[in-house]
Amino acid sequence: MTPERDFVDHLVAQWSEARPDLDAEPMGVAARIMRVGVLLERRLAALLEPHGLSIWEFDVLATLRRNDPAGLPPKRLLQEMLLSSGAMTHRIDRLVASGWVERHPDPADRRSVLVRLTDAGRAVVDPAVADRLADARAVADLLPPSQTAPMVEALRRLALTLQDESW
Repeated sequence: MTPERDFVDHLVAQWSEARPDLDAEPMGVAARIMRVGVLLERRLAALLEPHGLSIWEFDVLATLRRNDPAGLPPKRLLQEMLLSSGAMTHRIDRLVASGWVERHPDPADRRSVLVRLTDAGRAVVDPAVADRLADARAVADLLPPSQTAPMVEALRRLALTLQDESW
């Protein structure tokens, strides 16, 4: 019995035919991870739509929600979300305008501010987080339990290795 083939199998076969001098098989790992990422991002966008949130809005609000209730300095938000400072400033400005976050002086550093959730921000992110975690469980449940832990560990090792590489 032949295992089910996916889109990446199709790509690898095409490359193997178009460039038989190259080994296209290793593309199966990165291409599948990227494809799954795109599919999960689409799924997340659809999940957040009824909450009135975009993915980036959810990311900022959820980051604030799971951290110190007093707020985080923008620099710490950058570290938590891997964004540039310009992108973070723009996002915070938009979330302030929506009433979901506010800036306050940092009592530990008069030159800095803390960004924290407002009550309205908490009210919009809490049900979205509950839905997000339920959906993550539904996605994980698509795999046999015996495959989940090894996959998590393999992806962790891959992520740690890739983030430590210097290009």
